[in-house]
Amino acid sequence: MEETKKNDVQKKSWFAGLKSEFQKIVWLDKKSLGKQTVAVLVVSVILGAIIAVLDLGIQYGVDFLVNL
Repeated sequence: MEETKKNDVQKKSWFAGLKSEFQKIVWLDKKSLGKQTVAVLVVSVILGAIIAVLDLGIQYGVDFLVNL
């Protein structure tokens, strides 16, 4: 019985710590969030295109070497 009380106290303490940590978070405003979202999407598309071009180039290079 005493061990369950100890576990309950530990759980309450853990949740209290979690709540206090969440209160420390600084959330972005809508404008900053929108800008950062657009930046991530643009960079992702650009990197995806670069990787696709490199992949095609390597694929054609290997096919060229294999078919010599």
